[in-house]
Amino acid sequence: MAALLLRHAGRPCLQAHLGPRLCIRNAIPLGTSAKEEMERFWNKNLGSNRPLSPHITIYGWSLPMAMSICHRGTGIALSAGVSLFGLSALVLPGSFESHLELVKSLGLGPALIHTAKFALTFPLAYHTWNGVRHLMWDLGKGLKIPQLYQSGVVVLVLTVLSSVGLAAM
Repeated sequence: MAALLLRHAGRPCLQAHLGPRLCIRNAIPLGTSAKEEMERFWNKNLGSNRPLSPHITIYGWSLPMAMSICHRGTGIALSAGVSLFGLSALVLPGSFESHLELVKSLGLGPALIHTAKFALTFPLAYHTWNGVRHLMWDLGKGLKIPQLYQSGVVVLVLTVLSSVGLAAM
């Protein structure tokens, strides 16, 4: 409210003091439009044959870089999976037991069942173990380059072992 009052009272004072040249009503348009500026920008940059910005193709893939991307991906996938599971529990008719009986009646082999269980537990195990790794980083532990690679390998081994263990249950 005070800002509006100040603007309303201050504008005539400034116009009277500075003159009509700086008044907003007397503003003149710029010499070039935004479209012309963009065309000039792209013509200059495309003519120089330089890359526009550092692109992913110039980076060498490293284990910590790939694991960071996978950590984000598994986080998104787990959030989406839990949300879809909860939504389907609300929307689909029947109970959990009836859906479990439906899966049992399909007669899927044990290899396919264990593979599906492994596929479901792997993102959870990976995200959990890599989250513990991130917590260690927050404590200032394991931030040297060799330790990053060592902890990355440890996370991958623990992920596979715990996923196989959970899938075997």
